[in-house]
This record gives sequence, structure tokens and C-alpha cells, in this order.
Amino acid sequence: MSWQKLDGRIVAALAILVLAPIVPTIAVMLIAGAGADAVRNVAQVYSAIAALLVLSRALEWYATSYRITDERVELRSGVVSRNHRSLPRERIRSVDLTADPVHRLLGLAVVKIGTGAQGTGELKLDAVAREEADRIRTELLPSTSDGQDAPLARLNPAWLLYSAVTLSMMLAVWGAIASAFGSLSDVLQKFGLYGEIGELFRSVPLWAGIGVPVAAVLLTGVLGAFLLSLELWWDFTLTREDSGTLRVRRGLLTRRSISLEEQRLRGVEVAEPLLLRWTGGARTNAIATGLSEQADGKNQPDAKTLLPPAPRAQAMRVAAAVLREPESGEPEFPSTAEFRPHPRAALRRRLTWGSLSAAPFAAVGITAAALGWIPWWLAVVVAALSVAVAAAFAVDAYRNLGHRLHGRFLLVRRGSGLRRTVALQRSGIIGWRFEQSLFQRRAGLLDVVATTAAGTGRCTVPDVAAGAGLEFAEQTVPGLVAPFLEPSHPED
Repeated sequence: MSWQKLDGRIVAALAILVLAPIVPTIAVMLIAGAGADAVRNVAQVYSAIAALLVLSRALEWYATSYRITDERVELRSGVVSRNHRSLPRERIRSVDLTADPVHRLLGLAVVKIGTGAQGTGELKLDAVAREEADRIRTELLPSTSDGQDAPLARLNPAWLLYSAVTLSMMLAVWGAIASAFGSLSDVLQKFGLYGEIGELFRSVPLWAGIGVPVAAVLLTGVLGAFLLSLELWWDFTLTREDSGTLRVRRGLLTRRSISLEEQRLRGVEVAEPLLLRWTGGARTNAIATGLSEQADGKNQPDAKTLLPPAPRAQAMRVAAAVLREPESGEPEFPSTAEFRPHPRAALRRRLTWGSLSAAPFAAVGITAAALGWIPWWLAVVVAALSVAVAAAFAVDAYRNLGHRLHGRFLLVRRGSGLRRTVALQRSGIIGWRFEQSLFQRRAGLLDVVATTAAGTGRCTVPDVAAGAGLEFAEQTVPGLVAPFLEPSHPED
């Protein structure tokens, strides 16, 4: 194939993106009482900057071309400094398509061609016509055929309610709102909103002045998390294509198509954040080589998601289907049945850490009572409640500890605030690390860490009995640890 240009409509897409914010900017200035000259100057400066950006993008488009040959995919770019990159076709493992609202409006898509290698193992075509993007994906992954395999999972709209109680999404919503308030602070102050809020707070009972804002913040977080999940996961579909590729398609405004070659899959993780666990939900993530959560300098933890927040039984079912373990005979795989219990010393360690974490809260309550800010009975309640909550989390963390072998998988579960159940292929374990702190040594415990080239690079079985941990590691991957072990003697 000869060299081809990217679609010229990408220049129009950038023009829309850079010019769109000028309208709300001028609106805010007018509301804040800015003069006509100030508004005109801002509009002129903004338009000049936008024109320079569009011109730069036009030159970049003119200097960029790509071609797909029988051996390689090549991309040439750069106006002043020329750059020529290429990927061998036999190393291509994924072809992902993304289209934000502006791209969709213009019928464009961004194509990301990856080899699974970190860093330089990706080429990005921004942007090509949607039909051309589909053709490139079909050409580079020739065995794929949409609809040939039944979906492994499809979003039930009711599952979006699970995302509404996901703390990470709530934090994202609250952060965006706080940023907006910071940006509009001058406008809000000009209209006297802060003063009215202060007067309203002083005119109502204390319980209402505190309880109503807290309830409003929580409600806003839940509603915002629901809307954010609607954008992220709408029309979610997970399919296994006949090429041995898992494909995720999702998104309401921005459509995403993400591919993961099964040869790169080393296991799955079922994650259960505390609030989601209380409502019976979980999410399923992939553990794979070359699967980065960073893209274009942005953190994208959802790139590894095989199933968004959903009922826990569904998360387990998808984990089993992805790992091709429906024959496991268990209603939920990876289930927690027959997990090996951890020593009671592990419980004592967690109770100790829980007590230390509760100490600052108790100290604050006692200090406030000593200064006369609160009554002593309230300080006692705060201290007792802090210790009780810390102890409850410690006991829960201990109960969640577990590990076992299941066929070709190592299963590990741990965590309280975020409980994780990991199913890791034993063949994907490339080494072992045994970590032991001073306090663990005194308690006869150690952390057994399975190292792997996938995911975060490690899977930790924490606080196991030292001898049992070494034996378990040898049992998991026979022959890997044995040369470094020697039998223990009763007299030792």
C-alpha cells in the first residue's frame, strides 16, 4: 500500500475543540461585569491563539502519513524534526478504536495499534474515517469477525447503580465540582452567594446546618457517579473473537473499542471496594502483559476492565469465562471455598495496626475535651468508636486473607477497604520473593510474592507461616524454589 494521509477533517475537529470554550468564557466575563473592551480583547487574543493552534495542526497533518504493507505498519510525522516509526505486523497484538463526540460528529476515529510492549510499542493514527478505521482493524487482525462469537458479557442498565456507590467515581465528581467552584469563585462572591450561605447557616439549627450540606454532598456524589458511569459503560459488550482476542466496546459520548490478545492474559482480578462490596457488587479486571494504564500521559485505569461494577456473581462468571474455566464445577470462580487459613498471628498484626490507626482520633477527642471544646463523655465515645471501627476492619481484613491452588491457577484474596481476589496462571509466575519485616520475623510470618510480567508485576500472599509459605511456593511452581531450600530439623 502507498503512503496515505490522515483524514483532513481532524483539523476541523481541533478548530471546534479550541473555539468551543470561548463562549462560556465570555459569558462568565459578562456575568462578572467585565467591560466591552475587556471582552473584546479576550476574544481577539483567544481567536489568535486558536488560529495558531489550528495552523500548527494543519501543518502537522500535512507532514503526517502512514502505510500498511505485508510486513510492517509505518508512520511518518513531524514538521521541523521528522520522525519515522514502524511496527512489524507479526508483533501486533491490539488495534483499539476511540471516537470522542467531536470525532463522532465528523465521522472520525483514532486508531491505536499496539504490540503489547510498554513505551514505544504503539502507533497512533489521529484520525481516520470511521470506515477506514474498521478496515485497518480487520486487516491487521484478519481473523476477527463481528458477531461470530456470542458476547461473554453485556451491560444490564440496572448495573449502573453499582457504579453510583463506587467511591473512586464519587471522588472524581467531588474533585470536578471543587475545581469548578474554585474557577468561579470571583463570580460567586460578586453575587454574594458565600455571604448568603453564611447567613443561612447561622439561622438554622446546628444539626440542619451540618446534616443538610453533608446529605447534599453525598447525593451529588452518587448522582454524579451514576452519570459518569453512564458515559463510561453505556452499551458495554465483552466478546471473544475467533482470532483469540477479547474485545471490549463501550461509551455513550466517547465510543471506545479495546482489544486484548488472550495470549497476553495471565489471569484476572475481581475487585470489591468496600461500598460496592456492601451492596453485593464487584468488577473484573484483566491481568495481562503489556497492558498499561497510562495513555497519552493520562491515567486510564479502566483500560484493564473486563466487566464494570456488576453483581458479584456476574463478576465471578465473567472471570471464569475469560479464563476458560466454566468446567471448574464451582458456582463462582475464583471462589473462596477451601482457602487456606492464615495464622492467628496475622490477626494480631492487623489488630495492632488498627489500634495504632485509631490512636490519633482518640487523641484528638481527648485533647478537645481537655480544652473544653467538647464534653468528656463525647471524647470517650469518639475514642471507643475509633477503636471499635479499627478492630472491625482488622478482623474483616484477616477474614479476607486466603490462598489456594486451583488447577492451573494460583488464587489469592486479601484486603478490607478494597478486597481483591486474584486468579493468576501458575505458568505466568517467573520467580518468587520472600519478604519479612522485623515484626513478621518475631511472629514467624512472611510475605510470599509471586513475580510475573503481567499487571503490577507481583502477586502477594501476605502473612503466611514461614515454613508453609516456602512449601506453598514450591507446590505452586515445582522446581523453582527447591534448589534454595533445605529440610528443617526438629532440634533447630
